[in-house]
Amino acid sequence: MKPVLRSVSVALLLSVPCAAEALYWIEPCTDPATSCVAGDVELARWALEAWQSASGGKLQFVETKDKARALIRVVWAGPTDGLYGEAVPILVDGRRGAQLNVRIISGTGDSGTKDTLLRDTIVYLTCLHESGHALGLPHTAQFADIMYSFQFGGDIPEYFGRYRRKLATREDIRKNSGLSEADRTKLAELVKSR
Repeated sequence: MKPVLRSVSVALLLSVPCAAEALYWIEPCTDPATSCVAGDVELARWALEAWQSASGGKLQFVETKDKARALIRVVWAGPTDGLYGEAVPILVDGRRGAQLNVRIISGTGDSGTKDTLLRDTIVYLTCLHESGHALGLPHTAQFADIMYSFQFGGDIPEYFGRYRRKLATREDIRKNSGLSEADRTKLAELVKSR
């Protein structure tokens, strides 16, 4: 039986002291079955940059080409691998890390037409959510939080739609982190405890 991806509520807590560098690796978009496009790698980077910025410099993410050394690994899941994403704990040289399995879901707007910014919204917010787990953040029941769990119900199209409405261009994703004040507060508490 093939495991089904879903967003897990396990807080993974990377083995990274504050202000230390955490290596990350993002899978290139080479498998057409995943629906990944080259720009998705950039969206995953932007998600990590958002957490780094929110940490006030206490977290530093550095990209590596060596997957085996990366504490955070972003891989693109196939179309039958469940809903949105999953953070899976891994060990890297005795240190805790996470593999983030991100499933690409095409965006369709209210009119039923393809909306590339909605698709990018879903990819970015999924990367942001799953990397939050890698940092040690659990699910919340607050719809405004990036760490919100769909297990609490809520309007999934609206969850992504409210973020999408902030975007006129793809570059606007970098200007709108997607983090709520509660997400930022939880992150600050987490890095303070390290």
